[in-house]
Amino acid sequence: MSPSHMTKIKLQSSALEVLQWPRPPQAKSEHTLVFLHEGLGSVAMWREWPAQLCERLGCAGLVYSRQGYGQSDPVQDVRGPSGETAGQRHGRLLPDYMHREALEVLPALLQALGIARPVLIGHSDGGTIALIHASRFDVAGCVVMAPHVMVEDISVQAIAAAKDAYENGPLRQRLAPYHADVDCAFWQWNDAWLSPDFRAFDIRPALTSIQAPLLAIQGEGDLYGTMAQIDDIAARVPQAQLLKLPQCGHSPHRDQAEVVTQAIEAFVQGLPKL
Repeated sequence: MSPSHMTKIKLQSSALEVLQWPRPPQAKSEHTLVFLHEGLGSVAMWREWPAQLCERLGCAGLVYSRQGYGQSDPVQDVRGPSGETAGQRHGRLLPDYMHREALEVLPALLQALGIARPVLIGHSDGGTIALIHASRFDVAGCVVMAPHVMVEDISVQAIAAAKDAYENGPLRQRLAPYHADVDCAFWQWNDAWLSPDFRAFDIRPALTSIQAPLLAIQGEGDLYGTMAQIDDIAARVPQAQLLKLPQCGHSPHRDQAEVVTQAIEAFVQGLPKL
């Protein structure tokens, strides 16, 4: 595998942690894989899987931590009133935070790095961001694992349980090694999802605009969402391929790593050349 390169990219007033793998000298693919992390994720929380997938597929790759996650700049007063000062976001995330990431931050990051028509690989919130982006921008392909296209009761119940585990259990200690400001990372996600206004979140109408090839993956044992999430994608995106995994929870790339890797490999190999 070509050596990775860690850096920080400044967009407006926020610096984002970015890890890149260049295209291998004997590259089998011209595509660049862009990984979009879950609601409590970061560059480090992906572990070795993105590097392994890029090497196996012969692709360049990019992973980044959204603001407030990993080693990216924190959000000031993360539980306070929402606002923006001199381009710097502060306070609670609003219910449209995934739209902002998909339609403003991600395009700016891709432009800054000279990446056109990426293959997006998103997990959970990252999957939702990938879908929103693909509905408005030209991408070579889109892979989503355990995405959220609407809010289900099961999701809210699991996120409420995560709050209890963070305040009274071991979750904060488990997350701390992966984030410079673990409280910022947790509360910006948890507060947004548990806010009453977020119950109306629904991106299903936008899915009909997706023209790119799409692979949607869901575990049958996912505590954060049901098969309705990817079934609703298939109902609106005729070219969508679905992969439903038994004995798999909310993280298919960890719970069923080889099956998921094989599916993504076949999907990327089937994409038109750039």
